[in-house]
Parts: sequence; structure tokens; C-alpha cells
Amino acid sequence: MRTWFITGASRGFGALIAKEALEAGDAVVATARNPQHVIDALGNHPNLLAVALDVTYEAQAFAAAGAAVKTFGRIDVLLNNAGYGLLGAVEESGAAEVESVFRTNVFGLLNVTRAVLPHMRRQRSGHVINISSVGGYEAYPGWGVYGATKFAVEGLTEALAAELAPLGIDATVVEPGFFRTDFLDDTSLSKTALEIEDYAETVGAMRRFAVSANHAQPGNPAKLATALIALANAPKKPLRLPLGSDTVARIEEKNAKVAAELTEWRGLALSTDWDAQPV
Repeated sequence: MRTWFITGASRGFGALIAKEALEAGDAVVATARNPQHVIDALGNHPNLLAVALDVTYEAQAFAAAGAAVKTFGRIDVLLNNAGYGLLGAVEESGAAEVESVFRTNVFGLLNVTRAVLPHMRRQRSGHVINISSVGGYEAYPGWGVYGATKFAVEGLTEALAAELAPLGIDATVVEPGFFRTDFLDDTSLSKTALEIEDYAETVGAMRRFAVSANHAQPGNPAKLATALIALANAPKKPLRLPLGSDTVARIEEKNAKVAAELTEWRGLALSTDWDAQPV
């Protein structure tokens, strides 16, 4: 029996994945700011431990990890799922709004990861799964700050994978596209207080899209939960796992653009070495 440690487990992806893991016979430490919301979502289960955790408080993260090990003896899969979105132009994003979303999406992820890794290192086994986004691979207008938090998650996961591999621990960053969850609702999405008219054609269009796309996204959250169980079961873990046809298309499109731009600017790029010939 594996033990999962899942943040943001009271609803959305977190609750669905916790349910799938329990049905697979695994133990789940499901965390949320209010653990009663976990019980409300998942019910009472002998292999479920609902724990209070606000990921922005490091001491709570260490306490939650300690409770997990005390109850189930180990942590095999860490799923850093807690997070929220910020919709607005980069210029429209106030300092407090930016700090808040980074505090949860990046610093909170780091708090929990630092709390869990000592137990995985002691075991010489484990799997860290960090939820990013298609917006963590290529930025969209209106999602610059949110995307920046997910770009940070991508970079952190790449480094973690290299650092942890010799210790028998894997790290994977998952990149969901648009899935039919509550992400575009006010419960998961914050919008900048400031709106600048000059961005009406770009960010304004994205705001209108967010309203029309809410609960009409192409991705099936239940299938994502099933995919996460398959990821955890895979004998060889990938560094990246894109989920959703929109993510796959976006990655392929960006990779082609990056390759084309590199070809166009290759001469200037190579000209900056000490022994390079000037362009």
C-alpha cells in the first residue's frame, strides 16, 4: 500500500485523485485549510487521513508530513496540487496580488516539498509530482504572473529530478490544459483589481474567453485523475507529463517556433564566444 500526500485535496483535481488512490487501495493524506471539507468530499475511509494545511505556512507543512508518517509510516507520492490563478495583464498585477499567488503556487510548494523530502530520502524512494499548467510551458496574454509561477514550478521540478535521482526519488511536472473544473470560478481564480483599457484586445479578450469557457473546457477531470494513478504506477517516471489535446498541440507549436527562431538567430547566438568569428 502506497501513501499519497496531496495538497489542495478538498475539491477539484486533488479530491478526484485522492478518491482514485483510495479506490486503488492506497492510503491518502489529504490536506486542506479546513480538513472537514476533505471529509465532506471523500467521506470517512480507514486509509484516509484529513489534515489541516495552509501551504503558505512552513510549520504546518512539517507538522502535516509528520502526522502522515506517524499514521502510515511513510510517504510514497507527494502531489503538490494546491494553487490558484491570477488573471490580468502583467502591468495590471499589483504587488500584493503577485506576492500572494507566488506565496501559494511557488513558496507553498517549496514548503511542502522541504517537509516531505527528508522522509523520502530516509526511505531512498518516492515520487514528487508537481502540478504545473500548459501556461507553465508557454505564456498566454492575461496569465503572465500565473504562468510565471508555473514556469517556476517547471524549473524547480527539473532541478529536483536531477538532484533526487541518485537517491531513488523521482520528480515529475504535470502540465494540464483546460479541464472542466472550477478553476475559472471565483473560488480558484483571482482577477486583478486594475484593468487598463489599452489591453482590451489582448487581456480583455482573455477575460471574455474565461467567462465563456468556464465549465466548457475540453479536458475531463476524471480522466486526469486516472492518468495520475497511471503515472504513479509507471515503472519509469517522465520528467514532464502533458495532459490534454490542447497542451500537446501548444507544446508542439512552441517547440517548432523555438527551433525556427534558433535557426534564424543561430549565427548571432554563436558569435558571442571568445574564439567565435563575428557575424
